[in-house]
Amino acid sequence: MAGHSRRSFIHKLGLIGAGFSLCSTLPAWAETAATADGQLTTVRLAWGQTAVCQAPISVALKQGFFKKYGLNVEPVNFSGPTDALLQAIATGQADGGIGMALRWLKPLEQGFDVDLTVGTHGGCMRLLAPKNAGINSVRDLVGKSVAVTDQASPIRNFFAIQLARQGIDPDKQVNWVQYPADLFGEALRKGEVQALATDDPQGWLIKNHNDLLEVDNNLNGEYRNLTCCVLGLRGSLVRDNPNVATAISQAIVDAQQWTADHPAETAKIFAPFVPGQVPIADITAMLSEHTHHHHSTGEQLRKEVALYVDQLKTINVIRPDTDARRFAEHYVPDLLSAPQHHPMA
Repeated sequence: MAGHSRRSFIHKLGLIGAGFSLCSTLPAWAETAATADGQLTTVRLAWGQTAVCQAPISVALKQGFFKKYGLNVEPVNFSGPTDALLQAIATGQADGGIGMALRWLKPLEQGFDVDLTVGTHGGCMRLLAPKNAGINSVRDLVGKSVAVTDQASPIRNFFAIQLARQGIDPDKQVNWVQYPADLFGEALRKGEVQALATDDPQGWLIKNHNDLLEVDNNLNGEYRNLTCCVLGLRGSLVRDNPNVATAISQAIVDAQQWTADHPAETAKIFAPFVPGQVPIADITAMLSEHTHHHHSTGEQLRKEVALYVDQLKTINVIRPDTDARRFAEHYVPDLLSAPQHHPMA
């Protein structure tokens, strides 16, 4: 794949990492992210406003992280299909957006011109079951029906990977049943399914409101320090305006860390965007369970992307001949010089 030359060019610009976000003097790229006359550079960021894991975007807007780096961000509320979101980014209708890596990697393999610049957090995928269902591990899904929002769901793919790694055929030995997310609880109560593969906020809420067992999630084992969601920017922006791309990425990194440090304050900022008047205490609890302190970039993010690419091969989502390392090197540029990885204590 092509892409090494542009990364070398970006690297030679001397783009500075997150440590400068705490300094009184902004790095050079932040100063040049603004227009020549000192005005803020306007960028459009696709935002799934009801997704609690994207709460840091509301933080970045409210706390001025974007403006700090010379940006005027116009949020675009996007709730359509993932391919449409990636197409919007690739064609310039939006400059970037955040989504689940396990949903985005296949379209990237197919040629979407979108770069992944920040891994934003982990911890928003859950496998749930009633406590008396006899489902205490992923292996117990064999012969069972599991509710998913769609057959290409990143949550379905994540737990399918866990099955495949144990020698279980997720397509033949588990019945994945598609339901609208708001009917998951009803499907479980009627016995149409025995488990739910879901994400937050729905996952956290249905678990706690129905006293369900959390059978598995994406914070166990090696996933404890892996991202599940990523910031994608259109490839032409990264190539032609690396200072702006870096500014967006650094603002997101700052907002992620602020969220990790201030979950209650973040919950208050984000609460107006959550449907159903979810209590701030519940939003705080959700955010506290996510790893917003894990915001990987550069080499660390490339390792994570390569791992997911290889794992998606086990369930026939990614082509077996796709070189995971070359894929990651192509789609993850070096915008921030220092890796933004903060291991959990």
